[in-house]
Amino acid sequence: MGTDAVRRLADEPVDHRFKGLPPDAGQANLTVGQLAAEKRDLYTGGFTTPVLTLDADALEHNLTALGTYAARHDLAFAPHGKTCMAPQLFRRQLEHGAWGITAAVPHQARVYRAFGIQRIFLANELVDPAALRWVAAELAADPEFRFVCYVDSVRGVELMDRALQGQGPVVDVVVELGAGEGARTGARTDEDCRAVADAVAQAAALRLVGIAGYEAEVPGADPDSVHAYLRRMTALAVEFDRAGRFAPDVEEIVVSAGGSAWFDAVADVFAELPELSRPTLRLLRSGAYVSHDHGWYTRLTPFNRVPQEGGLRPAFRLWTQVVSRPSPTQAFVNAGKRDIAYDLGLPEAELVRDALTGEERPATGVRVVKLSDQHAWLETDSADGVNVGDWVALGMSHPCTIFEKWPLIPVVAADGTVTDYVRTFF
Repeated sequence: MGTDAVRRLADEPVDHRFKGLPPDAGQANLTVGQLAAEKRDLYTGGFTTPVLTLDADALEHNLTALGTYAARHDLAFAPHGKTCMAPQLFRRQLEHGAWGITAAVPHQARVYRAFGIQRIFLANELVDPAALRWVAAELAADPEFRFVCYVDSVRGVELMDRALQGQGPVVDVVVELGAGEGARTGARTDEDCRAVADAVAQAAALRLVGIAGYEAEVPGADPDSVHAYLRRMTALAVEFDRAGRFAPDVEEIVVSAGGSAWFDAVADVFAELPELSRPTLRLLRSGAYVSHDHGWYTRLTPFNRVPQEGGLRPAFRLWTQVVSRPSPTQAFVNAGKRDIAYDLGLPEAELVRDALTGEERPATGVRVVKLSDQHAWLETDSADGVNVGDWVALGMSHPCTIFEKWPLIPVVAADGTVTDYVRTFF
């Protein structure tokens, strides 16, 4: 990975673009690296509310947990970078054994390349001519760059082949098996997959290297239906291999699946995959694990089903401040839809930090009941639940929509010291 590009993030000035950071750091023209070197205290170092933080210990725990899990189950993994869009975290994922990074759209892939990512799996059919020309140029300029993307339609294959004619290197593709009617993308039937594979065989600019899919889109997903879908996918891989549908010069066959809710099923089924004619890259793509969350993935993580395999810790905490206490049972903090992920439920009040003493206590009897643009509405069981000026820590669901609202996120050690800042690119 391009470590120089990541290091240069420390040279950015701390200015008005970054919410929650100390105003005096901007007034002193500090860079991100200089501010990090000061190791300020989150609570007394001039940070303003609202401010999103990442727990340093939880981040390291989660990075280690999935790296260990993948190695234990003989899986390669390309975590979905759309979750965090943070090159510093990409680097750490690669250091913990990631094969590469998954993208959903061309812009994400361009960010990855700007920071030196050498292997990109794009989990979408890519039919934009300008984006395809960019991919071809990257492949031509860097023989070490590996790029793979989905195909799921004959028309898509034809459009890709037309856009890539005369552009240089062929583009590696995998047929996406859809998860059924009512699911998202992907060829719906095995016969559709065969037709797409035949179209790739006729395309001069494409090379078929594998089969892929996304099991979380199985309608009414449960262990039986998810396992059945994944076995359909691996059966197609075996069939395609025996029929000679994969390109003859392919060194390894790619079989890929795995979001953050069913990676245990992926591990189960991929372990059953028989030996193919060439080595198999069993590629897992879970991404939300890096930060985990306080609700949605806490309930859905496969580690709930197989706790002996490990576990994940929520790394996010949004510190807000009580700015109004108009009644004994109502309070308002200064963060709302602009700051808080809310597509998978309202945030949960976790901690209250007393504005006068600095003492922390559980946010017992404090609930978030509504969000406005810049306020969260709190309901309290008692008049002394929170007071004006208190800091209230909120836990949230859905890492993808948490990261996107914060371009620079302090990383906080257990003692409150801010040790680093994570830059995002959405």
